[in-house]
Amino acid sequence: MTPPISIDRGKLPLTVWAPALFLAVLFAGLFWPTLSHMAARWPEDDFSYCYLIPPLIVYLVWEQRQPLARIRPQPSLTGLIPFSLGLLLFWLGELGGEFFTLYLSAWLVLVGLCWTLLGRTFIRLLWFPLAMIPAMFPVPNVIAANLSLRLKLISSDLGVRLMHLAGMSAYREGNIIDIGFTQLQVVDACGGLRYFFPIVLLAMLLGYLYRLNWWRWGAVIASAPPIVVLANGLRIAGTGYLFPFFGPRVAEGFFHDFAGWFSFMAALAMLVPEILLLRMIPSRIPPIAAKPTEEPEQIPVVSASAKGLFLVVAMILGVNLGLASGVDFRERVPAKQPLAGFPVKLAGWQGENGTLDRKILDELDLSDYLMRDYRDGSGRPVNVYVAYYESQRKGESIHSPSSCLPGGGWRFQESGARIIAGEGLPEGFRVQRALISKGGQTQLSFYWFMMRGRVLTDLYQVKAANFWDALTKQRSDGALVRLITPVFPGEKVADAEARLLNLTFLLMPVLEEFIPGKEM
Repeated sequence: MTPPISIDRGKLPLTVWAPALFLAVLFAGLFWPTLSHMAARWPEDDFSYCYLIPPLIVYLVWEQRQPLARIRPQPSLTGLIPFSLGLLLFWLGELGGEFFTLYLSAWLVLVGLCWTLLGRTFIRLLWFPLAMIPAMFPVPNVIAANLSLRLKLISSDLGVRLMHLAGMSAYREGNIIDIGFTQLQVVDACGGLRYFFPIVLLAMLLGYLYRLNWWRWGAVIASAPPIVVLANGLRIAGTGYLFPFFGPRVAEGFFHDFAGWFSFMAALAMLVPEILLLRMIPSRIPPIAAKPTEEPEQIPVVSASAKGLFLVVAMILGVNLGLASGVDFRERVPAKQPLAGFPVKLAGWQGENGTLDRKILDELDLSDYLMRDYRDGSGRPVNVYVAYYESQRKGESIHSPSSCLPGGGWRFQESGARIIAGEGLPEGFRVQRALISKGGQTQLSFYWFMMRGRVLTDLYQVKAANFWDALTKQRSDGALVRLITPVFPGEKVADAEARLLNLTFLLMPVLEEFIPGKEM
């Protein structure tokens, strides 16, 4: 049996850093498109805090440099569990066209590599820096939009209540606050989302640095969201207080940015005293970040048992890199006919073409689309939007209205799938029905996804179908179909729904002549 190699602390021989560099190259090759896409989203206002996470992680690792130098690597087969799960998520994200799944995949593969080759002691020592890595991942739009909407409404309600306590007259409708002489709109930038994640992460970091035990740390993290809402409510109320003295400029420019910075500092000022108070409460539970005991300065750092596991994980990474780089799992399947040729007249309905802005088209990355307003005999419109993708890939996949509409400020009053039956529709035809409102306007929408002979209503179903069909049929083409109509003043929702049903019965048989089905 080959004895382990012993080295002085701080002096890494070729047999240590060369394999590590080789694995780093394989990892970077496999996840470079994913990491590039992740970094490209950091300039967005809501995710600009992500720039601070990498240097923070480096600092947290550097802080443990002395205990790390004393670790004896103990390769562990247990690490293959997160490693394998990460590779499974890689292919789910790669073939399903979902970047957030790929972010999680990169994290799990990295944790799995460290655990497999260095052992449990390494993971226990650096668990917090490793746990901070997902903080760099921009959350999916559907989560960000829904969270932003909730924060806006809660913060607006709190702001109005604080104005009432100060004797001000204020009335809220959604995210619009009427203070008599003017109206204040709590937009996405004021909703608190860009402070929500930084404050939660700051609570996690402070709990770690103050060496809090589990229950204290959990209490600090749980208090972060209410603190964000309270700080933002104070900001909104402050804007209302100052508006009579400074006018509209108090809600824009320097005042607006300063108020945002002030609300962040106010949240921080609430966290620190809370931590100090919690530390004063007696507890027999030891702190979670206790340092390991001292060990000899010169120990074995490379063992023969690590070589086999290194070869296994290197081979697996190399095979996956080769498949991802050299095999195209998706053929491009063009529409049967260009959507521009879709009939303008449909049994009593007259269509009028519309267009999407170039900026929106660049973001959607679709292959073909139809945007048209159809009007019935009474002149009431239904907007029809069909987005077709020849091949859905990372960053080039169907966008669900469930994420796009909240991002535009629309609030879902009702939402759910329902089965509709009628002439021209396949049996069990299902649509997603949504009643939405914004600024006193109400609209009713139907939408569904046509996916290679399937009609789906859920984006997660779409991702799963893309994964399976890309793997088995080399296809991921598909289309989103969305119909939307206003609910006019004095009109019942049932009347608007009847319009959508009538046009759906007419559309589906014609759409099948344009959108490829199960057989191309």
